Amino acid sequence: MTVKEVIDGFREDAREDARRSTYADELFQEAVRIGMELNMQYHTPEEIREIMGKLTGKKIDDSFRLFPPFYTDFGKNITIGKDVFINSGCHFQDQGGIKVGDGTLIGHNVVLQQSTTILIQRKTEKTTMCP
Repeated sequence: MTVKEVIDGFREDAREDARRSTYADELFQEAVRIGMELNMQYHTPEEIREIMGKLTGKKIDDSFRLFPPFYTDFGKNITIGKDVFINSGCHFQDQGGIKVGDGTLIGHNVVLQQSTTILIQRKTEKTTMCP
């Protein structure tokens, strides 16, 4: 199972897959753990870039800056460009994908959500994410 397969599984038309769901749960918990690591003590800018790289699973450019705290529920579907600054208190809900382009400045307490919730009129609620 790969991260890409989990991300593809967030699509509305994806078939149910217990193995994928189990791995997605592991990735959600990893995001919580990494978020706690980021937010609970001081880190140098270099350490923040390293932690964000673990969170996103991607290399973070040396020009990236972040003022913690920062929150996300998944992390692996965030892409961050060059010369990006994210101020404190931001929340990214990224199952559907968030791409922060080059030169972007994000103010404090911004919430970025890329998902859709569909209420099934039976006894369950299904959340689907848009790519």
